[in-house]
Amino acid sequence: MTDKVAKVGDPPAGEKPPPVQEPNLDRIVTVPNLITLVRLVCTPLFVWLLFGAHRQTVAAILLAALGATDWIDGFVARRYHQVSTVGKVLDPLADRVLVATAVITLIIHGAVPLWFGVATLAREAVVSAAVLLLASLGARRIDVLWVGKAGTFALMFSYPAFLLSHGTARWQVPIHVVAWATGLIGLVLAWIAAGSYVPVARRALAEGRSAHANHPVGDHVPVDGMAP
Repeated sequence: MTDKVAKVGDPPAGEKPPPVQEPNLDRIVTVPNLITLVRLVCTPLFVWLLFGAHRQTVAAILLAALGATDWIDGFVARRYHQVSTVGKVLDPLADRVLVATAVITLIIHGAVPLWFGVATLAREAVVSAAVLLLASLGARRIDVLWVGKAGTFALMFSYPAFLLSHGTARWQVPIHVVAWATGLIGLVLAWIAAGSYVPVARRALAEGRSAHANHPVGDHVPVDGMAP
């Protein structure tokens, strides 16, 4: 019979190790949620800068910064274990509000062609309608796919670039090229993500209904809304 060598930090003999703490998904006040809230609050400021103050360059910089916060709040949530149910719903909501606002304002401003903006908005409308439909049918929550986040990130890079390059100055020409390159890539990825959610949504709907069926009437079965 071999003896065990005690390691530094091990609990005393006969005592159970402390339980591993699971992340508290019910938290509301977290740093990522605060960043997401700032993104929502600053969206009207972007509209005012563009149409009220007529500061196109400043508005483009703000739009780029707001788009970057989408990556920042996700990184902070994962790195510091601050993922929450509220954040999983609030973050994609903020994404869609910002994307819709950017698309509509830039179409009105003339910085992007109508077809490109409509293709972007159509994808957002399709995904949002699917979210509401699946939630109403009792589907379990669906996490965001990386291809969808990549598409959103590329689009939120291209739209500020379109706005910044809207003009006749020579320095705006290369920025306009970059805007088209990232915009087309982002649009393709966004639509690929929309199609990729179909089989995932089917499984989520089946699992959500199964969870409800396995609980007697009156029992509380938490089913979150989908957040692709």
